[in-house]
Amino acid sequence: MSDQSKQFEEFYGYTFEELSVGQSAVYARTVTEADILMFAGVSGDYNPVHINQELAESTMFGGRIAHGMLSAAFISTVFGMKLPGPGAIYLSQSLKFKAPVKIGDTVVTRVTIKELVPEKRKAKFDTVCSVRGKNVVEGEAEIMVPAR
Repeated sequence: MSDQSKQFEEFYGYTFEELSVGQSAVYARTVTEADILMFAGVSGDYNPVHINQELAESTMFGGRIAHGMLSAAFISTVFGMKLPGPGAIYLSQSLKFKAPVKIGDTVVTRVTIKELVPEKRKAKFDTVCSVRGKNVVEGEAEIMVPAR
């Protein structure tokens, strides 16, 4: 193995051959005021339900909520950093937003391999974000995984 290959090897996660159906990984993060404001800045989504407490109190949520896509971004965190990890390529994601996330909620994100497609080096995953055991985001994803 060349020095350059060794240098980049540490930046990769699991190879396709190391994966198995049922394998899963988890990431948890408590959503803060700063997270919501930074996500609004990066995404350009300044919907008042996310940033205006007075207006948000008059909605069905009774207060500010985090962007749904902020919770969905935690799914990307798991894929990019844990399973399959660095080197994986996100191909698709379906999402269903089931419940709001508020400042101070801890979002627990779990991805689980449900199918492997060896001829294309693709893995299909169930994806779930939950708060206090209640699913707030559900979906499915397809990831291309590097070969050995």
